[in-house]
Amino acid sequence: MKAEFAIRNFSELIAAVPFLLGYHPHSAVTVVGMRDQVIDFGACFDLPPPDLGEAATRAEFGDVAATIHRQAPETVVIIGYGPSGLITPAVLRTAEALLALGMHIDDVLRVHEGRWWSYACDKRDCCPPEGTPCLPPDSVIATEATYRGEVALPSRADLIALVAPVDGAARQAMTAATDRARSRFADLVTESVDSKRLRREGRLAVREAEKRYRSGGTLTDDETAWLGVLLADPKLEDYAVDRAGPQEWRIRLWTEVLRRVEPVHVPAPACLLGYTAWMLGRGALARVAVDRALAAEPGHELSDLLHRVIGFAISPELVRRLRR
Repeated sequence: MKAEFAIRNFSELIAAVPFLLGYHPHSAVTVVGMRDQVIDFGACFDLPPPDLGEAATRAEFGDVAATIHRQAPETVVIIGYGPSGLITPAVLRTAEALLALGMHIDDVLRVHEGRWWSYACDKRDCCPPEGTPCLPPDSVIATEATYRGEVALPSRADLIALVAPVDGAARQAMTAATDRARSRFADLVTESVDSKRLRREGRLAVREAEKRYRSGGTLTDDETAWLGVLLADPKLEDYAVDRAGPQEWRIRLWTEVLRRVEPVHVPAPACLLGYTAWMLGRGALARVAVDRALAAEPGHELSDLLHRVIGFAISPELVRRLRR
């Protein structure tokens, strides 16, 4: 994810990372790319399984380093989250893989239980052996991020929960609405409606949804179900993607549609959420949205494409330059 955080020291950097990712990392390693003392991007990855073989472990860290290298940062800071015995091997292997690609590492840090340590500095006055206290939750960095509307959820599991399907009465209502939408669609097909009219119906539904959310509104169950059924048409999905842009109201639109539609209709709104989040630099949200799409339909074409785009760390700015 990209974010415009101007950083003066490592304490501020550590305070900014959860807002950069969208959640507080645990038992993980984060690599932060910097350019002119400003955070350029952040990438977080889980620790490899302890029973993973040496060759596979080395390959995994090599893949991470290659992804970071493609972003071409001026310098990077590696931050591990967790106790020393768990984190130290991972951050040192990350540093080794990045150095092998000729990248400049500003420092390697570890964060645990409200304190941070540096692997590159042993000066007591700036890096005491007992660790340096992290900034409080109400620090200037946190305040600025919150003012900009950025959120740091407690964990990645909380981020995944943001795109989880609704349940209970809401799910029952959407199941009934989807049955009505399918009957409506079947009636149109039975009436020998040509494909152009069906496509017009779909485009109208997309534009109406955009208009509703742009003005702060929402869709009814029936409108959501109808949109979900229509988006099963790849051409309408392409139409919605072409209209997508980096606006926060689109995040709300496609999150709510994704959570409410029936499982068979998940891929299209999940991809639209993932694509919008990616354009906004919210890589972690984009990833969990695309994961939902792939889980629902492993062979979904747009899901596979977005999965590769995110995995190869292709930036929205690069795509915008290519399109121009």
